[in-house]
Amino acid sequence: MKKLKQLTLKVMLPVLALGSTATFADEGMWQPNQLPTIAKELTKAGLKLNPNDLTDLTGFPMGAIVSLGGCTASFVSDQGLVASNHHCVYGSVQYNSTAENNLLKNGFLAKNFSEELPATPGSRIYVTEEITEVSKLVKSGISSKMSGSDRYKAIDTNSKKLVAECENDDRYRCSVVNFHGGLEYYLFKQLTIRDVRLVHAPASSIGKYGGDIDNWMWPRHTGDYGFYRAYVGKDGQPADFHKDNVPYKPKHHLKVNKSSVDDGDYIMVLGYPGRTNRYRTAYEVENTFTWTYPQAKAYREEIIDLIHTHSEVGSEARIKYESTLAGLANYAKNYGSMIHSYEKGTFLQRKKELEDNLAKWLNNSSKREAEYGEALTGLNALIKQDDKQQARDLILGYMRYNKMLSTATSLHRLAVEKQKPNLERERGYQERDLARFEQGMKSVDRRFDEKIDQEILVAMLKHYVALPKADRLKSYDKFFGLTNTTAKNFNEKKLRKQLAKMYNSTKLKSLDSRLGLMEKSVSDFNSNKDPFVQLAVASFKERKAIEDKSKELTGNIQAYRPKYMEALIAYFNDNNLPVYADANSTLRITYGNVKGYSPQDGLTATPYTTLEGIVAKDTGVAPFDAPKKQLDLINKKHYGDYAKPAIGSVPVNYLGTLDITGGNSGSPTLNDKAEFVGLVFDGVYESIIGDWDYDTKLNRSIHVDVRYMLWVMEHVDGATNLIEEMDIVE
Repeated sequence: MKKLKQLTLKVMLPVLALGSTATFADEGMWQPNQLPTIAKELTKAGLKLNPNDLTDLTGFPMGAIVSLGGCTASFVSDQGLVASNHHCVYGSVQYNSTAENNLLKNGFLAKNFSEELPATPGSRIYVTEEITEVSKLVKSGISSKMSGSDRYKAIDTNSKKLVAECENDDRYRCSVVNFHGGLEYYLFKQLTIRDVRLVHAPASSIGKYGGDIDNWMWPRHTGDYGFYRAYVGKDGQPADFHKDNVPYKPKHHLKVNKSSVDDGDYIMVLGYPGRTNRYRTAYEVENTFTWTYPQAKAYREEIIDLIHTHSEVGSEARIKYESTLAGLANYAKNYGSMIHSYEKGTFLQRKKELEDNLAKWLNNSSKREAEYGEALTGLNALIKQDDKQQARDLILGYMRYNKMLSTATSLHRLAVEKQKPNLERERGYQERDLARFEQGMKSVDRRFDEKIDQEILVAMLKHYVALPKADRLKSYDKFFGLTNTTAKNFNEKKLRKQLAKMYNSTKLKSLDSRLGLMEKSVSDFNSNKDPFVQLAVASFKERKAIEDKSKELTGNIQAYRPKYMEALIAYFNDNNLPVYADANSTLRITYGNVKGYSPQDGLTATPYTTLEGIVAKDTGVAPFDAPKKQLDLINKKHYGDYAKPAIGSVPVNYLGTLDITGGNSGSPTLNDKAEFVGLVFDGVYESIIGDWDYDTKLNRSIHVDVRYMLWVMEHVDGATNLIEEMDIVE
């Protein structure tokens, strides 16, 4: 903590000049060390704690907040009980489900420790303990005369050295993360709990009530919650799964306030938001919304249709792909909604106006012009260069949904990287990564169906042959006999015949074979007769050349993006605009209040939904198929101790003004005393574009009310053992 408190952020400190919260409302995903600079705003919004206490990562409440590596969670008992979203534990529910024992449909509850199930292989709980600024160390040895490749390598090597030094204790996982496009770098040190077990998840008819139809919509009635437990060795230290391991005892856990919150109350979310793009250039905005998102949406929807077509609901094949489907559908709707918001709004126009104003501001000072004048033009020129092969890169990216091909290329790459000294290996293939790599190989069986896998590859190869000849891989063309093939003369029947032979002869469907290949050398792969392995070997040089070219370009961008961000931050500070870093999966705090909104003229959305709304929506058919027991309880107005007098029912979900994004899923919603009052799990339709463009009037976060969680746990699922385990206050 001494290191953290010594941090100084030269470009951040001018936030002090912003004055009142009215200047930036509830916008911003703030780093813990920034909170003292906005202490007045936090207190004015209603925080009862000292904002300085929130900078202590090992104190309360920060010590109770954890990352799942894609979602956020929090300790809610002294026995390592972890609360998160249903969709964050969904993969583990799916992993443990079969057609005969469908936990996705029926839900899961362990009434004691011995009944808890191992989470998906590779599941981790990360507890952030230290954050240290390492900008000078990462940038050491970098010069303006460097090539892009050399700059990329220098930053990568310096970062890996810092990570290696930090990970001298195998209890920890460390990472170097850039802020403001590489203007600053921070080293994050996280205690890593490797034994994670599934404790409780309601039936999907509660946890996913409304499904994709209600996703990003209000009013909402979704019980999006679930529980893990962290386990460690008998010595209290992180350990691999073992039957003799014991529940982890966190230094801090959150108290659960069953009174929840009222309209207008202060709330905050502490979590690990994934990615935002608030500072991207106008060119990047236009290309993303007019090309990338439409194409990505189309590919996702195509794969979704393939899975649906080739698997029956509740079948073994469908269960294996339920987690994949959830991810595909979520972002397909996300992309579509963002495109809609972009097309009907003024986002691009305002971006261009900002850049025009920035240019005028730079031109008003010869010093500023000399230092930053070429930052934007140079950055855009490089980005446009990168976009020339974006069609090819997107297709190759979605081809990775084919498990056999992606497994073969990963295993072959492991053999290639193991020839190098550990620090020189690519990320994902270092010694620190091998345990998770192995667990990934083990999870293939629960994520793969041969028929669906073939269909995905056929679909992507159809798009591939439509690419310009110059953008295609000669190795792919030769292997699949596509050298003279175009979209017009594509012989699908011939390809399917070849793929059938490949799947019949591949040994990658065997776990023992996959694990065995982890120990093989490059020469072993070169002589291997498995067809997918042969394709991985044959295409490696071309794929590596694409990768190397990307690194060269990334290195060149690393020379321009920080300069552009430095200019933009100086401009923002000069105009009293909020300055916070884009989300990058690191610990942030966002705050605001419980509040409804007006999505369009003539409509006002209240901040709460109730149990009765579940009944009103229910059709008996998924995704509006609440359990009969739940419907009976609601119709009898059996509220127990969880009714909210102001609304005459049990609140299900509520709205807040918090600035969140993906990765915040599962973050605890805390009241003014940092007590647990729910879980944030989504945003409203109008705030989808919030990853790029923040709107104070329309941005709303959606939270599961703690009253609803406890009501379902007690009266529907009988999870009284967990309620008794938590510290419940009113």
